[in-house]
Amino acid sequence: MSSLDLLDDFGVEAAAIVLGPEGVRETRGDLRRARPWRSVSKVLTGFGVVLAAQEGRVGLDDPAGPPGATLRHLLSHASGCFYESASTLQAPGQRRHYSNYGIDEAARHLERSLGRDLEDWIQERVASPLGMEHLRWGPSAAVDAVGPLEDLALLAAELLRPTLLEPAWYAELTRPQFPDLVGIMPGFGKQSPNPFGLGVEIRGTKSPHWTGTRNSEGTVGHFGMRGTAFWVDPVADLALVVGTSLDFCDTHREVMPRLADAVLAEHAPSA
Repeated sequence: MSSLDLLDDFGVEAAAIVLGPEGVRETRGDLRRARPWRSVSKVLTGFGVVLAAQEGRVGLDDPAGPPGATLRHLLSHASGCFYESASTLQAPGQRRHYSNYGIDEAARHLERSLGRDLEDWIQERVASPLGMEHLRWGPSAAVDAVGPLEDLALLAAELLRPTLLEPAWYAELTRPQFPDLVGIMPGFGKQSPNPFGLGVEIRGTKSPHWTGTRNSEGTVGHFGMRGTAFWVDPVADLALVVGTSLDFCDTHREVMPRLADAVLAEHAPSA
């Protein structure tokens, strides 16, 4: 029995890719179907911003967003912005308020600095070098990327073995920003702390969580409310990419952790 047989427990169409440092290890399902990434888009946006910072085109501590906030605050959901508006709940750096608006504002700041659209920057500097041939964007940098699992797996592989970001910048992308902040993890309630990197979620000690009990605290990734998700575990040296035709719900909360643990037990038993 393969760990990916647990995809049947979703009760709907589902597909997945398991990746190791050498590449694809196992697949199941339709990997070419165009899927809405929703909040998984935030990882690609954060990656694009950090790449621009590496090249000196933007600064992570540039003032951006509400008064007192920086690009770093926006990308790590620490700006104080509401979920979908410029209104603020608190001053920057006080609490983790998950905010699509904050990610979109970070993208707008990058566009002003570059003098070009985020989509063009991502396609030229990230998607094309990685071979992501079918990635498409809508108006929101926070939630509107669409693409097949094959393309998302290329992004996961890049996070497993970076080629575009230098080590110090990759560490910046994936380390907890304002690490002690408490906040609500969408779909999973209050987490203390609630670590995020720059557009990427960090597992930390969150419980409950959509990754498995075997995932290391340094696991990074994201899930999207339209049923697409991925994680990269640096300790296990393994990544999992999943897509389902079911909006994120209790089924995902129950199946995703079991699937993650099964994949880790099969492919990284000593981790």
